[in-house]
Amino acid sequence: MARVSPLLIVPPVIFAALAGLFWGGLMRDNAGELPSQFIGQPAPALPTEAVAGTTQLTPADLSAGEITIVNFWASWCPPCRAEHPTLEALSEQGYRVAGVNFRDQADDASGYLSDNGNPFFATGFDPRGRSAIDWGVTAPPETFIVGPDGTVLNRFIGPLIGSDYEQRFLPMLQAATQ
Repeated sequence: MARVSPLLIVPPVIFAALAGLFWGGLMRDNAGELPSQFIGQPAPALPTEAVAGTTQLTPADLSAGEITIVNFWASWCPPCRAEHPTLEALSEQGYRVAGVNFRDQADDASGYLSDNGNPFFATGFDPRGRSAIDWGVTAPPETFIVGPDGTVLNRFIGPLIGSDYEQRFLPMLQAATQ
């Protein structure tokens, strides 16, 4: 009987193992989402200053007895610009939308809101991104739904646009408001 070289067996076994791991990852619930350690926890700290010309966002704002949408954005971020009309529409529909501008220049942030409209009832200005790190933000835009008691209910990564907004974010928001 001829002996089979391990060099012929090992590569297919490694390939099969990796394929199984990848397939298992794709088949899990919410495969595209990064979980947030803050869901179900009190909202993390906020920046201590506001975007110039706006009202300062405070911890009391997040536990004021109403659902609050907290959006992390930057003026230099193209997806943030794309979602801006959606934030304005949410604000016009009566949702409390707060904005935390991060890793941005003060003049650019305030100029952007002046030129494009300000959908935020209050803002935070986080030029070094320290508050964004506390919230676990990976890149702008990211949006959190905060419950009436200041508890983080959901996290949405990416711009609030298109079918992703309609099929993922709106159901999260509707569930939070019921």
